[in-house]
Amino acid sequence: MREPYPERVLRLRSRRTIGSVSADTPQTEPQTKSQTESQTERQTEPRTEQHDPVVPEAYAAFMRTGWDEREEDVARHPVADLAASRRARLAEAFPGERLVLPGGGYKVRAYDTDYRFRADTAHAYFSGNHTSDAVLVVEPDGSSVLYARPRSGRDTDEFFRDRQYGALWAGKRPSAGELEAALGLRVKHVDELAGDLARGAKTRVHRGVSPTVDALVGGDEGRDAELARVASEMRLVKDAWEIAELQAAVDATTLGFEDCVREWDRVIEHGERWLEGTFFRRARTMGNDLGYDSIVAGGPHATTLHWIENSGPIVPGQLVLCDMGVEGANLYTADVTRTLPVAGTFTPLQRDLYSLVLRSQDAAMAALRPGAHFLAGHEAAMEVLARGLDDLDLLPVSVDEALSPDSRVYARWTLHGVSHMLGMDVHDCGQAAPESYREAELVEGMVLTVEPGLYFQADDLLVPEELRGIGIRIEDDVVVTADGIESLSAALPRTPDAIEEWMATLRG
Repeated sequence: MREPYPERVLRLRSRRTIGSVSADTPQTEPQTKSQTESQTERQTEPRTEQHDPVVPEAYAAFMRTGWDEREEDVARHPVADLAASRRARLAEAFPGERLVLPGGGYKVRAYDTDYRFRADTAHAYFSGNHTSDAVLVVEPDGSSVLYARPRSGRDTDEFFRDRQYGALWAGKRPSAGELEAALGLRVKHVDELAGDLARGAKTRVHRGVSPTVDALVGGDEGRDAELARVASEMRLVKDAWEIAELQAAVDATTLGFEDCVREWDRVIEHGERWLEGTFFRRARTMGNDLGYDSIVAGGPHATTLHWIENSGPIVPGQLVLCDMGVEGANLYTADVTRTLPVAGTFTPLQRDLYSLVLRSQDAAMAALRPGAHFLAGHEAAMEVLARGLDDLDLLPVSVDEALSPDSRVYARWTLHGVSHMLGMDVHDCGQAAPESYREAELVEGMVLTVEPGLYFQADDLLVPEELRGIGIRIEDDVVVTADGIESLSAALPRTPDAIEEWMATLRG
């Protein structure tokens, strides 16, 4: 039988709370003063581990003295004014109501180790804050407060003993004053949130981000879903600052692809893992992180749409599908795919199939403009692919019948939609209503992907053997302009000839 977690470690996990309410015990009655004091005392106890040495009081007292605790001189962040405007528009959508948008906390990777923190998108969009455990509250009068966990003073043990929040363990968190200066928001300690939310006001919560915050306010599924919908739909159209952030993320992604090709001999030697790691180095150097787990799919792995194991070989004579994106410092991400010939040149069959996918992408791009239906690009690409599949003698019915909504049998080899919105989430605006997104018309300032593909599974007996195990996808990020679209990823070659020349140049 597996040994249960030590009791003390379970206490550490349960202390990831806000104020005096545990994520596992929703508050149903007012707490007494003694209960609140007891829980606050537990919360401020440093998060240590059982292998840590005992800390004598003499050592602790010595550590609390002799520190320079001056505030940093923090510049106002460029997003501060934009976020204030966004909050004003959000408040207008829900007049007289309190809106609660948590940023989330650390997520456990294994036992007592956490993943690197990344703030919830809606929280970051409306606040600009990227620190953990924070909660943005837009009050009924339209004012806003950021409830944050600033760095502790040096008069407590947290800064040198707490593995999760201590400055000497995890780095120096900003102070409340520094957050206020950077974000233009009033900042209060997150421990005050529970008490402030207890004061009566009609409240909506952006749920599913923080179980602790969810537990503080009784839920109304319909009302809270409406907040999530509006917060998502407000991101459908990007402003100039956001488009510049996306362009920077795409530019870094282009450099990451170039890094990979420059190391192609090592890629062939070590396989998918080397290519994945090479791109990750660029993402961490020029951005916050990856925008999503890289898909590095050599040979038949390319027929698995989200192959993220990246554990296979890269074999000359085959193709490798690379779907990768850098997430920038302000959390806007690229999402770009190229399918490359491992040998540096396409075989005749590979070139023919790649060219078919490229023609479908060109058709999709030509269909996108303000006023066009969101699915116009998808429909244009599918017509090209269906006719190409018919030329390969694969369709069991006529092209027209295959393209009919009641059939779509061609999708056995195309599998997915051609576009999705792109922004701070790789699949941005995912909680928008269908009539505002999938069923809507395109508007200037929208940013979306264009990514048709063909996938012939290795065990598909309905295709000739020479096609089996081939997967091809081409993906670019585009912004809708006044009269069409502009590709943010145009610097990365798309045509077979350009790809071969690009690879040869980078490999020397």
